[in-house]
This record gives sequence, structure tokens and C-alpha cells, in this order.
Amino acid sequence: MDCNDLGLVTRARAGGTDAFRVLVERYSRPLFRLAYRMTGNQQDAEDVVQDSFLRAYKQLARFDERASFGTWLYRIAVNCSLDLVRSRKRRNELMAPEDSQMDDPILSLPARDPSPDRIAMSGEVRDRVAEAMTDLSASERTAFVLRHFEGMCIEDVSRVLGCQPGAAKHSVFRAVQKLRRALEPLVSAAR
Repeated sequence: MDCNDLGLVTRARAGGTDAFRVLVERYSRPLFRLAYRMTGNQQDAEDVVQDSFLRAYKQLARFDERASFGTWLYRIAVNCSLDLVRSRKRRNELMAPEDSQMDDPILSLPARDPSPDRIAMSGEVRDRVAEAMTDLSASERTAFVLRHFEGMCIEDVSRVLGCQPGAAKHSVFRAVQKLRRALEPLVSAAR
């Protein structure tokens, strides 16, 4: 039984539902992390993952076997995430920064003996980062999340974005610069 992605895709194309189930199990968590970082909301991320796998299954015949299945699936998830974020903006239902911290269990964990100053500063930083992330363009946000949260190399980021590595690197650079500018007042105040 061939367990690499290409073998599983081939079996799934031939009607093997178990093969596609293995791909879903293999990529669900990484896609959720990506979608959560792109949308900032747990429920939206779950919807994006489900929609991504549905689109991938429907378009499995269009997958080019010379490409990496994971990169192809990431691209679908990025598109689904961006579609959701754009529709949310169109409906003027931008998520408030306070909502995002409630969805992230890591952010809700208490720190060991935090001082009131530390609590106030971390809340400010969290709000600034959430606000700054929404101010990034779609390509900047995607490139930043893939590079710094998912740990992808620039070549993989460029494949997901469908651009040259130099353009992907430039998108990451612009995103980092914008985030630095947004956080600069907090860094200066902390000094």
C-alpha cells in the first residue's frame, strides 16, 4: 500500500475514499493552523478547512502530479481563507481584537504571576498585532503567515502564492516592515 501523497492521490482518483481520508487526516491540522492564522477565528478556520478539502476532492482530477500535493492543498486553503476574509470585510463584520483572544486557548492561559503592567502591555500588543494583520494586503498576510507561522521556505511560499521567489520574499519583507511600524510605539514605550 503506497502511503505517499502521490500514491494516495492516484488511489483517490480511482475512487478510493480511504485514500482521500488519509490525506484529510494528514493535512487537517496544518490547514487548520494556516486558516486560523489567516482568519483569526476558530469557527471560520474550521469552515475553511472543510471547504478546502471539499474543493480539493472535487478538483482532484485537475491536480498536476508534478507538483507537491501539500503545496496545491495549501493554495486552495489560502484562497478559501482570503475569500472568507474578503466577504467578512464586505459585510463590515470585522472581528474585534477582543474576540480573537477568546478563540485562541493559548492566549487565554494565565501567565505565571503576571504583573498588572505586563497584563496591560500584552493586551495592547495582542490588539496591535491583530489590527496590523488586518491592515496587510492579502499577499502580505499570506506570505507572512506561511513564512513565520508555518515555517515554510521562500520557495514553498512562492509556490503557494503562485509567484516568483523574489516577489514572495518582498511580500514577507513588506509585511514585517508594516508590523514593525505598527508595534514601534509599544516597543518605544517599553524601553
